[in-house]
Amino acid sequence: MTHPGDDEFSYPVKVGHISANPFTVRISADPADLARLAAQWGVRDVRSFESEIVLGRWKRDGVRVKGHVSVSIEQDCVVTLEPVAQQIEEDFEALYLPENSRLAKRAHDGSAEMFLDPEGPDAPETFSGDSIDVGAAAAEFAALAIDPYPRKPGVEFSDRIESDPETDKKPSPFAVLHGLKRDDSAS
Repeated sequence: MTHPGDDEFSYPVKVGHISANPFTVRISADPADLARLAAQWGVRDVRSFESEIVLGRWKRDGVRVKGHVSVSIEQDCVVTLEPVAQQIEEDFEALYLPENSRLAKRAHDGSAEMFLDPEGPDAPETFSGDSIDVGAAAAEFAALAIDPYPRKPGVEFSDRIESDPETDKKPSPFAVLHGLKRDDSAS
């Protein structure tokens, strides 16, 4: 996520420009980016992608990224395969530490047991170089909010496949023996 070129949507921000005073970055995707995001996410169409992200220092050398992403997509209905529009409004937060940071080494050294709260904040991610890709972070959080089973409003599965009790009946283990029964009249 933090390596430029790995993701379909990228907006790198130089870490050296981040001071103690947080600043806001607004990003939006152009038509080519929207097409690449649609292919990456496996959806029919991405109509819009906009994000407002606040970046500020965290601890001494870390970066806190807080933002909101708004995405409009179109997917195929899982029942009818007709287009279904979905509007995604997602808030996100992430922490980043440089690879050579003492905090990053302590978190990844494996010498101590790590306790994670499933409802708590994520562990800080590491980055290399002098920039963080906030566009990829926003795209990742938007992708996690996509409905995996979109359904057109009011559409239900209409028919169930009914089973036949006669054909579904489990055969008796002795039914095989019945076929092996000797014909007493032949002997």
